[in-house]
Amino acid sequence: MGHFGRRSINRAWLILVFPACVLSYLGQSALILADPANISSPFFLLVPGWGRLPMVLLATAATVIASQAVITGAYSVASQAARLGYLPRLRIAHTSESTMGQIYVPWINWLLMVSVLTLVFAFRSSTALAFAFGMAVTGTITITTLLFFYVARAKWGTPVWIIGLGATVLLSVDLLFVAANLTKLVHGAWLPLLIGLTAFTVMTTWQRGREIITAERERREGSLREFVGRLRTGKAATRRVPGTAVFLNRGKETAPLAMRANVEHNHVRHDHVLIMSIETEPVPRVPADRRIAVDDLGYADDGIFHVTARFGYMETPDVLGALALLDPAMTEGRLRLDQASYFLSKVELRRGTAPTMAPWRKRLFIATSYITADAAEFFGLPRDRTVIMGSQIEV
Repeated sequence: MGHFGRRSINRAWLILVFPACVLSYLGQSALILADPANISSPFFLLVPGWGRLPMVLLATAATVIASQAVITGAYSVASQAARLGYLPRLRIAHTSESTMGQIYVPWINWLLMVSVLTLVFAFRSSTALAFAFGMAVTGTITITTLLFFYVARAKWGTPVWIIGLGATVLLSVDLLFVAANLTKLVHGAWLPLLIGLTAFTVMTTWQRGREIITAERERREGSLREFVGRLRTGKAATRRVPGTAVFLNRGKETAPLAMRANVEHNHVRHDHVLIMSIETEPVPRVPADRRIAVDDLGYADDGIFHVTARFGYMETPDVLGALALLDPAMTEGRLRLDQASYFLSKVELRRGTAPTMAPWRKRLFIATSYITADAAEFFGLPRDRTVIMGSQIEV
């Protein structure tokens, strides 16, 4: 959907894929009814003898295409989940200068390789994987049906009686298929359930851990406007140095930890201090006229201001590109971005004794954090002008 759009997928499904699948399945059914011995391989036996080799080649090509689609989909889903806060920040390589959605995620690629090799050695044949495939398909259809009716009620405001009527009809059929596959649970149908449960556990654990870390971080950071007010009144003894400092932060409500450390320990601040936040909106792409928003934080003459850069979940956050859109009239003077220093606040996680999560989830959260991509690389910051300042937080 994200790569090709709704219209292309609708047309391809209704005009080509759906009719082809119906004809293929009806043809195979008719072949088996005519001679039950054809049940061994009805797809290939459906064609004349001279056409079986071309059919094998066609099926092989379709398998390769399907595998590439799975890999591409895994990259896109992992990237979007990371943007929405359900996975750590992942290292993403863009492999095309013209197609933004063409990406490569090394960690996901290695995970897929290990998973596929494990399946091959464990199940040994495609026939043994049939039950796992059946559960994956029927489970996906059932979940899609539930999500459809949730969206219909929550987003479209569809009356409850219509949802109840439609859900009763569709879920009755879906759940019959799920129940039929549950009888093969020990023969391989457990595999997609295990994969789904594992992914759900990792993502919800990461999301919950982020909430805990964010709350503790906000407590330490304190109010950004109060901190700027202290700098203005001189309560925080600092010396102004020439240049521009860019502090990346999660929002404009709190002061970046790196900024606090620079003021409270180094007792310096730059002439221009730019606090920048990256927001991921629930749309594929954000137009250029809505890319940035500037807030002077209550004072228009102190050289300190906040910039919000908005990106869609299909876009790669480009800090330097967003900063290039700034108007000098909104930033209290022209910024020397080519000589600016960039400051990042790095949090080091430690397992604490507070009952915030179960001990095993704390260990999982900390272990998952190790795959987090380097922030300077992720945001495209120049390494020779990027300073990383760390802080420990217990989860």
